[in-house]
Amino acid sequence: MIRVLLPVHLRMLARVDREVAVEVRGPATIATVLDALEAEYPMLRGTIRDQLTHRRRDFLRFFACRQDLSLTSPDDPLPGPVTAGEEPLRIVGALAGG
Repeated sequence: MIRVLLPVHLRMLARVDREVAVEVRGPATIATVLDALEAEYPMLRGTIRDQLTHRRRDFLRFFACRQDLSLTSPDDPLPGPVTAGEEPLRIVGALAGG
């Protein structure tokens, strides 16, 4: 099971607590975690990544083990502590403004 921390607006949309757990089949990557998350919570489809291109939405970032994974390939393996369930994959809403 992969633990995922969601930002407030996605928690409210999915009607879940701060953290959810999803089961990933095959290698644990950002892409496979998002596939599992969207399968379990279909209302999140298109909110984290574009439905057609599967690219990360602007103003959302991915963090794990104190590392920003937002610009890495979504097919890269997640860090060991995430796959072991010791650390969550964090989806964070970025702030912007001037």
